[in-house]
Amino acid sequence: MSAVLPATAAARAPRRPASPLLHPAAKPVLFAASLLPFAWLLYGAIANTLGANPAEALIRATGDWTLRFLCLTLAITPLRQWLAQPGLARFRRMVGLFTFFYGVLHFLSYSWLDMGFDPAAIALDIPKRPFALVGFTALLLMVPLAATSFNRAIKALGAARWQMLHRLVYATALLAILHFFWMRAAKNNFAEVAVYAGVLAVLLGWRLLRRLRRQAESRLVPSPS
Repeated sequence: MSAVLPATAAARAPRRPASPLLHPAAKPVLFAASLLPFAWLLYGAIANTLGANPAEALIRATGDWTLRFLCLTLAITPLRQWLAQPGLARFRRMVGLFTFFYGVLHFLSYSWLDMGFDPAAIALDIPKRPFALVGFTALLLMVPLAATSFNRAIKALGAARWQMLHRLVYATALLAILHFFWMRAAKNNFAEVAVYAGVLAVLLGWRLLRRLRRQAESRLVPSPS
C-alpha cells in the first residue's frame, strides 16, 4: 500500500508546461520572421520607397541585416545558458543560415547596383578597397559554415573537426565589424559601429572566459595515478 501512494502522488502532480521554444510552430515562425527584412526591402525596391538613393539603401540594409543575424547567431549559446532555455539551440542553424543569406544578398546588391555584374570590374575593385576586401573575406569564410551546417556534414567531418571548422564564425565576426568600421569611417560616423562592437565584444568575451575557465578547471583535476 505504501508503495502505491508515492506513485499516485506523482501522477497527480501538475506537469511543467512545455517551453514555447519546443513547439512545432516555433521554427516556421522564426523562418517567416527572418524573411521579413528581405520582404520589406523587396517591396521598397518595387514600390520605390527606399529614398533618394535606393541602391545605397539596399546595399547598406542588407549589410546591416547580415551583421544583426551574425550577432543573433553568436548570442544563442550564451542566452541558452543565461536564461536556462536549452530549446534555443534548435534555432542556431537557421539563424546562421540566414546570416549567410543576407551576406549573399549584400554582395549581390554591391555586384549588381555598384558594379553592374561585371566580374572583371568586381575582381579589380575588391582588392583596391580595404573595406570591400575585408567584407568579401568574411563572406568567403561563411561559405564552408553554411555548406557544413547539416547533420550529414557533422557525421562526415566528425564532431571535433566540425566544431573546429565552425570556429571560423569568430573570425567572420571580427572581419564583419572591421568592414562596418571602415564603411563608417568615410563619414566619421561610429555610433552604430560602437553598438555592434560592444555586442560582439560581450559575446566573444563570454566565450573566451568560458574557455579559460575550462582550461583552469582541467589543470585542477588530479591525474590518475
